Amino acid sequence: MRYAVSIPPFTDAATVIALGREAEEAGWDGVFLWDHVQWMHGMPVHDPWVLLGAIAQATERVRLGTLVTPPTRRRPHTLAKQVTSLDHLSGGRAVLGVGLGEPDDLDFADLGDESDKKLRGVMLDEALDVIDQLWSGPTDHVGEHYRVKADFVPRPVQQPRPPVWVAGVVPNRRPLRRARRWDGLVPIAPGGVALSPQELADYLALVPADPQQPEPWDVVAHWGDGVPADEYADAGATWLVVSAWPTQDGWVEGLRKVIGAVP
Repeated sequence: MRYAVSIPPFTDAATVIALGREAEEAGWDGVFLWDHVQWMHGMPVHDPWVLLGAIAQATERVRLGTLVTPPTRRRPHTLAKQVTSLDHLSGGRAVLGVGLGEPDDLDFADLGDESDKKLRGVMLDEALDVIDQLWSGPTDHVGEHYRVKADFVPRPVQQPRPPVWVAGVVPNRRPLRRARRWDGLVPIAPGGVALSPQELADYLALVPADPQQPEPWDVVAHWGDGVPADEYADAGATWLVVSAWPTQDGWVEGLRKVIGAVP
């Protein structure tokens, strides 16, 4: 089992970078950032990929990435470049977590981006194919939503690619089927609460692995308060993640205390 913190970049940028550095010093295995443009009215929001580049320079060991980025809000070729640059800055520690994203209004419709979740799912599948091609070699893609002709260098440090983890809201099968084609799953409970180990096991059983599933394949679960880690491991989790809810008073210091309590 590996352990990570997921930081909302909804405070000053220096604090986010400091939290990432402190997590590595405390022994955590991963530092991930939320990816939003405007999460709620009045909330300060920073770009996660800029901050991840800074955290990469302040750390040496932890995995770095987003939980999660909606590719439909970022052009696939731009996202491919961002992850590649982070992979080089970090010496091969980048992870790309992807999902449909939310809220539908503030982060999508209000910015002129696609707000329909079903269509965003179709666009997500095509975007992932484009990103994977761009990481691998010359690309000449003409699809329903994207057209890309390019040969990007440098390639990512990690080969055949940086891990791609796919988020999905339980109990929807479609994101789980999507995740089985890539390198991992980030299951999300409705309402944002952590899944119990039994709920996690039941969800994974809805779409069993097939011979085409990449190996290794990660299951990145949010850690329920007081639940032993080995129960999540028995249910299929390979990562446990802790985070903070950024509307609560004192959430930064609360997260800092959690980071200091080594898992």
